[in-house]
Amino acid sequence: MVLALMWMPALTHAQSIFQVVPAPNLHTSPFQNELQRAAASSPSDIWAVGQSTIHFDGTHWTAFPAPMIHGDNTSYLDGLVAISPTEAWAAGLVGIGTANPNQVIERWDGAKWSVFPGPSFSPGDQPSIWDMTAVSANDIWAVGSLLVNNQLLEALFEHWDGTAWTAYTGSFHGFFRAVSAEAANDIWAVGYSGNVTFSEHYKGASWTLVRTPNVGTGPNSLNGVVALAPNDVWAVGYSTASQKPPPGKYDVPTKTLIEHYDGTSWSVVPSPNVGPKSQYQSNRLLGIVAVSPNDIWAFGSYFAASGSNVQSTLLLHWDGTSWRLAPCPNPSTGSVQTNILWGGVVPGPGNVWIVGAAEAGIKTLVLHTTGG
Repeated sequence: MVLALMWMPALTHAQSIFQVVPAPNLHTSPFQNELQRAAASSPSDIWAVGQSTIHFDGTHWTAFPAPMIHGDNTSYLDGLVAISPTEAWAAGLVGIGTANPNQVIERWDGAKWSVFPGPSFSPGDQPSIWDMTAVSANDIWAVGSLLVNNQLLEALFEHWDGTAWTAYTGSFHGFFRAVSAEAANDIWAVGYSGNVTFSEHYKGASWTLVRTPNVGTGPNSLNGVVALAPNDVWAVGYSTASQKPPPGKYDVPTKTLIEHYDGTSWSVVPSPNVGPKSQYQSNRLLGIVAVSPNDIWAFGSYFAASGSNVQSTLLLHWDGTSWRLAPCPNPSTGSVQTNILWGGVVPGPGNVWIVGAAEAGIKTLVLHTTGG
């Protein structure tokens, strides 16, 4: 089954420089088509994966089946790199909610996606991959976690050297959410553990823990990272003021969290929020992409102040001086509105794609801008 839709801009929020681009859904309703990652080798070779797997060839988006990804919440792809029109890699989880969940690595050969052999693990071990990044065709990293004998968690790093995937493990500091490579000896991975954030840095020999700051005493998480230079790395997520709601309240809203690494240490950079006008109006950043050091986009979603659990797209922009809220399209509206932005890619100067989900994940969501 191959589905295709022509690339024709849709009507969107008048003030936003982003437009909704129609994209196919690999699975029919009520199955899920949420997109979590995007990657590109050029402006005419862009992939987005999650519970759907779709490709942009410069003219239109086409859906291609990915083995073991069914759109039923038991499997999804959340790691992705694009090397060329005949080589792309994706990875994720399968068997979610079953007794034997496992990782999956898939490879695109220019015609189809196929499951590719990954590292070998001991029987009963449960490896999970959460993101991927590529330095070159022969230098790709995936990060995740390894549950050993249903008892011990370890950090999991998997590397492709052009011939085979090799697994390395280390001390478990938390769950990775994202990874980004600036060079072969400068790679950053970020995530969370309980209420706190953390990062790990690869300098060419091993992965080492680097402490990150937290805001408040409630849950903190870093969900996206982009490494631009040894002294210019950004990570985004959310923070919570406290674990215990104030008297008479039931919840504490999360707020955007943005951190910057200057070559020496991480620090919190002020970032705006929608509201929060109530205890329910949480803001969360899920990803980040950079056009340049002075043109960066962070994105995610925010919840309605009413407590209805309705979510709208959240978009922030860095202009080299400060972070500001930016207008963003929301294709589905009303009581069923659930628009979320998860991943993005910049395949060329000023050319930004951001992907996610609409209508509670039943539909793909693709946004695009060429600046302006």
